[in-house]
Amino acid sequence: MLNFTVGPVQEYENVLKIGGNRTPYFRNASFSKIMLENEEMLKELAYAPADARAVFLTASGTGAMEAAVMNLFTRQDKVLVINGGGFGKRFSEICDVHHIPCQELAVPFEEALSEKMLSQYDGQDFTGLLINMNETSIGKLYNMDLVADFCRRNHLWLVVDAISAFLADPFDMQKWGIDVMITSSQKALAVPPGISMLLLSDRAVKRVNDMQAESFYFNLADALKNGERGQTPFTPAVSILLQIHERLQGLVRIGVEQENRRIAALAANFREGIKNLPFTIAVPSLSNAVTPLMTEGISAHWIFEELEEKYHIWVCPNGGELRDKLFRVGHIGDLTTEDNKYLIEALQEISA
Repeated sequence: MLNFTVGPVQEYENVLKIGGNRTPYFRNASFSKIMLENEEMLKELAYAPADARAVFLTASGTGAMEAAVMNLFTRQDKVLVINGGGFGKRFSEICDVHHIPCQELAVPFEEALSEKMLSQYDGQDFTGLLINMNETSIGKLYNMDLVADFCRRNHLWLVVDAISAFLADPFDMQKWGIDVMITSSQKALAVPPGISMLLLSDRAVKRVNDMQAESFYFNLADALKNGERGQTPFTPAVSILLQIHERLQGLVRIGVEQENRRIAALAANFREGIKNLPFTIAVPSLSNAVTPLMTEGISAHWIFEELEEKYHIWVCPNGGELRDKLFRVGHIGDLTTEDNKYLIEALQEISA
């Protein structure tokens, strides 16, 4: 199968090889060294401040989203959630579960997040903002310069889900004043799912340590304390952390900008190749990670099924009201322009 989804993605052979080895013991100095290196490499690739800290959770990206919310905010906070799709809505649902007051800024499907939208919420006593940098459900990338300016002038904690944006799109934790960055192993990092990572600014670390999070497993203060010695509080997904180490080493060698450019070039090549096909790129302000395609006169879900069954290609379907209107093509992982060509030819046959 050729994998054009947005996660899990097409993995690299050197990463797959590690996953095929026996799982080693991890409560020892050699594993601690690997974990401390993982933290430093992740910080380097995200342009995190020198005093930032990383937490590695054996959980999905949603687990990391929930951990960020419950360790940074309380019922005395008031949080603004940018909701442009399914994952923005998920932040609101997490706030509701933990009884954290929140309000949604709804971004219409066909519009980009704008200064006009944000400025309506100036001076309204919010204490934090939650955003999915790339709303993966529809492939919309938000302007983080606008978001960062809004948070600075309103003195807000800024929590960014960069799960599908990290490594695919330029990301700068320090420039944007991000307090918590969230990402996961199975997106542009191109490792199997199972590990999610949080990068916390120094002030976020202090906040977490001062809080009494109402969770045993997702207590980030406990995770940070264990992380000082390169360990996790509980048994982690050891093999995946070793695969992450391999992948991070390669990314540090080539530099994050080169990886951004590679993924951007793959996305541009695909988008150029489908210009004459009966699909419409669905949203403004696209991420390099994914191309969302609206169909005309043909079911998007049928295309997804046809590609899987006849051409052995995976793309991302959508659910709900977008089930037959939208499918998404990912550009992250071990993909090439030759892979793009095969997919484009398949789409030409299907839509003929």
